[in-house]
Amino acid sequence: MAKEKLIIFDTTMRDGEQSPGASMTREEKIRIARQLERMRVDVIEAGFPAASDGDFEAVQAVARIVKDSTVCGLARANERDIRRCGEAVRVASSPRVHTFIATSPIHMEKKLRMEPSQVIEQAVRAVNWAREYTDNVEFSPEDAGRSDIDFLCRILERVIKAGATTINIPDTVGYTLPDAFGGLIRALRERVPNSDKVVWSVHCHNDLGLAVANSLSAVLNGARQVECTINGLGERAGNAALEEIVMAVRTRQDVFPCDTNIDTTQIVPASRLVAGITGFPVQPNKAIVGANAFAHEAGIHQDGVLKSRDTYEIMRAQDVGWIANRLVLGKHSGRNAFKSRLQEIGIVIESEEALNAAFKRFKDLADKKHEIFDEDLQALVTEENIEHAVNEHFRLVSLTAHSETGESPYARVVMTEDGTERQSEAQGSGPVDASFKAIENVVKSGTELLLYSVNAITAGTDAQGEVTVRLSKGGRIVNGQGADTDIVVASAKAYINALNKLHSRLERLNPQV
Repeated sequence: MAKEKLIIFDTTMRDGEQSPGASMTREEKIRIARQLERMRVDVIEAGFPAASDGDFEAVQAVARIVKDSTVCGLARANERDIRRCGEAVRVASSPRVHTFIATSPIHMEKKLRMEPSQVIEQAVRAVNWAREYTDNVEFSPEDAGRSDIDFLCRILERVIKAGATTINIPDTVGYTLPDAFGGLIRALRERVPNSDKVVWSVHCHNDLGLAVANSLSAVLNGARQVECTINGLGERAGNAALEEIVMAVRTRQDVFPCDTNIDTTQIVPASRLVAGITGFPVQPNKAIVGANAFAHEAGIHQDGVLKSRDTYEIMRAQDVGWIANRLVLGKHSGRNAFKSRLQEIGIVIESEEALNAAFKRFKDLADKKHEIFDEDLQALVTEENIEHAVNEHFRLVSLTAHSETGESPYARVVMTEDGTERQSEAQGSGPVDASFKAIENVVKSGTELLLYSVNAITAGTDAQGEVTVRLSKGGRIVNGQGADTDIVVASAKAYINALNKLHSRLERLNPQV
């Protein structure tokens, strides 16, 4: 008997973007959308169009370029939000409007300040407005996990009658336990009239580390869409991780009556792309996509794997995109080889000018680093896109840093501010601290440094270091990124990139703010 289809709904660019500092530009969303489409994700939630003009344009741009996946936008249950969302996604080959309203007693009383009957009527109006743009309408009762089930049945019956085609049950605050959440899905499917006319979906948060477990419990109880994100990205503790959902269902086909259409070999490339764009590195022991996910240290494990892989590995590394292609390019590689390799790993560069700039960066890197790996190319192109996406109000010209045992580290920076060259020196507790202080002597930004993170892109002492700097000012939080074989230079690049984002205001406030 053929397996039922489990729809994978990716919300990396919407809920994932609500992680502080993870806001994405239009160009970054397009790159992620292309990778999600390559991975055969069924539904791509591209953003919250009513949040800002920038997000509207980004969602609309994604809707235009994606052909094989449904493109969805999120809207609160009010007319302005829904019309804004409808206009953004209507250009898609397959558009969807996703609208929501809170249904838990605490949310209705404290946040909405509405009576339950008013909430039902507003939800019905929202579905009717959405249907003016598309027949593909999704409805979510926010905080369903803490809502009264009788009230849920009433509101869901009404929105299904109004024309909603997908009913999504969110565990908005990550409060529910797997047995209870699976039971809720089963009960709603049994009690809500015409429940067989809609697709039942779930959206679980990871506050208690149960997002994946809750989602899988729901699937076993009849849910046929799971909302998830690459690397489990999302506000607070994140969302259910797409890679874990997909591989759990794929690996345990003896248990699950359904399967996905996902091309699992694209999982690791997607993980790396999202980590690079958002500046949220993947922890080494992360399931599926962590660097240690298929590593074996214990002698007993190593012996078993050498005799038979399936003694300790329940998946093949190459099935999720871990490829043992080592050296791909070097300093003698030509432009065509460079372009071809970028295409092979899913990187599309639109213009000859951008390709030439990326190729020059590649040649500069090849002079410093003998072996160039796929990860280096991803970082190189990410940095190229970052610099083109923001106005370079500040630009690093040169950096000198000195560190010596028993002496105070110092740094001297030469940079331009709106084309005017400035320079400064400073001491610090280390060369990175001194570099940041020297930069601040020039810019006097008044920002707060929330995060400084270093990640080695590949192995070896000549590896590029990828630095993420998170800055906050006036309620705005932005990530800056920089990569270089010299970690101090990478740090300065990341700091200046964050300053440029704050100056350009290309990155918006997170929707909830």
